[in-house]
Amino acid sequence: MINNFSHKLRLIIQDRGLLNRLLFVVFALMIFRLGAAVPIPGVNLQALQNFFSGNQFFGMLNIFSGGGLSNLSIFMLGVGPFITSSIIMQLLTMMFPSLKEMWHEEGEAGRRKFNQYSRLLTVPLAALQGLALLTLLGSQGVIIPLSVFDRVINVVTVVAGSILLMWIGELINQYGIGNGVSLIIFAGIVSRIPSSVGQIAANFSVAQVPLYLAFLAVAVVIIAGVVVVTESERPIPVTYAKQVRGNKVYGGASTYLPIRVNQAGVMPIIFALSILLFPQMIFNFLTKINNGIVQSVSSYGLALLNNAWFYAIVYFIFVFLFTYFYSAITFDPESVATNLQKSGAFIPGIRPGRPTAEYVAKVLYRLTFIGALFLGFVAMLPLLMKAVTGIAALAIGGTALLIVVSVALDFMKQVDAQLAMREY
Repeated sequence: MINNFSHKLRLIIQDRGLLNRLLFVVFALMIFRLGAAVPIPGVNLQALQNFFSGNQFFGMLNIFSGGGLSNLSIFMLGVGPFITSSIIMQLLTMMFPSLKEMWHEEGEAGRRKFNQYSRLLTVPLAALQGLALLTLLGSQGVIIPLSVFDRVINVVTVVAGSILLMWIGELINQYGIGNGVSLIIFAGIVSRIPSSVGQIAANFSVAQVPLYLAFLAVAVVIIAGVVVVTESERPIPVTYAKQVRGNKVYGGASTYLPIRVNQAGVMPIIFALSILLFPQMIFNFLTKINNGIVQSVSSYGLALLNNAWFYAIVYFIFVFLFTYFYSAITFDPESVATNLQKSGAFIPGIRPGRPTAEYVAKVLYRLTFIGALFLGFVAMLPLLMKAVTGIAALAIGGTALLIVVSVALDFMKQVDAQLAMREY
């Protein structure tokens, strides 16, 4: 294993283009971490620490901001608005055929136009989310009383920070390696490890040793499970028809079509968290409105969402559904069947065309069922541990662990793909 790592490291150093891509990713993430340490004006640091201590909702939201929310930095919104706009645009493809055609059939130009619509939608979503968060934090005394002009400046600042972060993610996609948004979330989670370890060490007690050992064991099982499910795939045999041209025979080769068990990766977790955090943010905002009915409805909604068992069940359902949804929009059996037919390939025992598409879809949905169950169970398990132990950090740490492992695996696979392409 060590020899394999040293061999890959030597290949990366020798390949100037790949090394520049990796250095660009490091440079972009350094800019992100620098911006995450720059606070907006008017922050009461003591009130901020008291507000975030043991608050699971803002702990989850802090994951998407990459740690910027806990400092109330210019990047406090993180990539959350962009993720939300992407979810909305993907959902709209199911209602508007023109958007679906743009995404699936118009090629690279259509996808660029589709992504541009997602970026434009990010701006109003960031403004709404920034206004709601700053108003809520101001009512809690986290932000000192400011004039209307100063409040507008703060909203504009955090919206600009979110747009800048979205742009950094796009630059990583274009000039670096990996998914820029996922890497930003990954960097924010990893940057919190030293402070989390310090908090555990400060609050360490001998009585909690069995609890921490149990959580460590569960973490190892989660990592192993994510690796196994992410790497698992179902190969569908594919044969190319023989063609006679002159005195030569072409084709006849056999290969396979790999269908991954977890086709969606970590995106269902990110999507589900985004959807679950949105109503909590709205309810938190509405509780500050001076209206008895609105406050009672908001309090009831918050109490329901703060119920660990209700939250875990809804979380599981959302992860399960989003796994199917994301697999459906990223892997189109109709396109696969069409491409196979055009290239003169077929699945043994299956007729080309519509029967091939139905067979591939059947295999995909069966495998996605396994992947969706696993992702839903892994996402829900830390919340159940928090309900049993009463320690909110376990729920946040479990979700963060799942995201970190999945993003790291995807990044390593893309680096290996770049190395393999350059070797050939």
